[in-house]
Amino acid sequence: MSKKNDLIPAALYARVSSDRQDVDLSVAAQLRALRDYAEKNGYLSVREYVDEAESGRIADRPQFRKMLDEASKPDAPFQEILVWKFSRFTRKREHAVAFKSMLRRKGIRVVSITEHADDTPTGKLMEAIIESVDEFYSENLAQEVVRGMREAASRGFWVTTYAPYGYQKVPVQDGAKKRPKLELNPPYDAVARRIFDLALQGHSVLDIVKTLNGEGIPNSNGKRWLKTTIHAMLTNEAYTGTLVWGLNARDGQEPVRVEDAFPAIVTRQEFDRINRMLQSRAPAVAHPRRAVSPYLLSGLLKCETCGKAMTAAEAKSGKYTYYICHSLLKQGKGACDTPRLNAKSFEGLVIEQLRENVLTESNIRDLVKLLDEEMDGVAREQRQNLETIEAELAEVKRKLDRIWHFVESTDLDMADASERILEHRHRREQLEAAAEEAREALTQRRELLDSADTIAAFAEEMSEFLKTSELTETRAFVQSFVKEVLVRPGKAAIIYTIPTPEDSPIGGADASEIALNGEVMNTVRSGGPGWTRTNDLSLIRTAL
Repeated sequence: MSKKNDLIPAALYARVSSDRQDVDLSVAAQLRALRDYAEKNGYLSVREYVDEAESGRIADRPQFRKMLDEASKPDAPFQEILVWKFSRFTRKREHAVAFKSMLRRKGIRVVSITEHADDTPTGKLMEAIIESVDEFYSENLAQEVVRGMREAASRGFWVTTYAPYGYQKVPVQDGAKKRPKLELNPPYDAVARRIFDLALQGHSVLDIVKTLNGEGIPNSNGKRWLKTTIHAMLTNEAYTGTLVWGLNARDGQEPVRVEDAFPAIVTRQEFDRINRMLQSRAPAVAHPRRAVSPYLLSGLLKCETCGKAMTAAEAKSGKYTYYICHSLLKQGKGACDTPRLNAKSFEGLVIEQLRENVLTESNIRDLVKLLDEEMDGVAREQRQNLETIEAELAEVKRKLDRIWHFVESTDLDMADASERILEHRHRREQLEAAAEEAREALTQRRELLDSADTIAAFAEEMSEFLKTSELTETRAFVQSFVKEVLVRPGKAAIIYTIPTPEDSPIGGADASEIALNGEVMNTVRSGGPGWTRTNDLSLIRTAL
């Protein structure tokens, strides 16, 4: 028996579905199996979370959310989450990818005590590929969500998380669902109106802040007002009763605008007048440079000569880009022998290595196999569920038949049996609905396999994608597989997060070495009109 300090702290999570589908292993049985597994396999159970009558297709389960919240804390009380089956954790693939990825970043694994999970380097690599593919695949799901939100917003519903100060969200029936609309929220709406009145009188944003704070009027969080909060209110069209949604839509669509969607606090004329005053007072500001690094390898490069990080830099007012050792950047010529690297060419060289060493034939083949096995497992579970449901349904029908037979053949009063008959009828309806759902899931298996085929096919196309797309679009993929890149004069070594497949050019090693010459070394050291920039990687690829 391991000492207590040697045991792995674990959380136990159990879930059963709603009453209508409650044919799963009971919570008590799940917890009993989980506790027994923990005791025999070196775990210390420190938390238990139970969701009853909760569907695995939704993420907003009380105990599930509590478990994820505690896992996200810096001092998470557990290192692994034990479940009876992975379906107890979630039944939606996109949820599984998102939540498991979040947990892994915190160093927490999800373990099924009844299903084998491959924890080998190859298995981890497959999981990473699935997640990388899912990053692209989930865009389609996001588009569906955005489409639904756009439709709801166009009908005047407030789909944004928070209501503006002075308003409150009120649920309104919309078919089978309830959706929120905005209404005035006294007395805060009067404070909002006063803010606009002060601005109309010519008071500056700072004057308004001082007035409200001086009178002890708190903001929506019960704290002191800030200039940024007041400015955001004065420039928010919602206070004119206009619903605006999708201003920063990635798909480039025009934002949704619905006039008179809810009561106005300020007229359009007053709002426009205030914003003209604000613009006239704003100082001239030069166009800001992008804060987000445009470089693919930022944070991954390290100078092997002096041990310092290599940073991205620009020359000729941003026209040329390169990577340079931090010592050389700060101390100047002679501080380090590692040369500058042409950013675009070196990024292309690293991408080429990833394409050859990660997206191999065996990885793609194993990915297809894993997805197919997962779909088969879903179908097998649905068949087992259907058999269980149909068996209980047959038993309920037999019980009803026996009751009716007893009523007909004896002097038993119908009223005495009515309560029991109603119970059986209710259970029969529940089971028939659950059986229909299981049958529908089985008929959809072909669609699921088609989806799996689509994802696998997309994974095969990723190799071509990495060759032809803009390199900055592949940042997430690179960071999934590259731990760091060590650079020294004439050479660079790519250190992978996990070993590469055996059929890669480096035969399963966890690092690949590349020569630095040709266009990679052609940086902006001398500048001048003779310097040319190229995206053609054919020259540097010969270095491999």
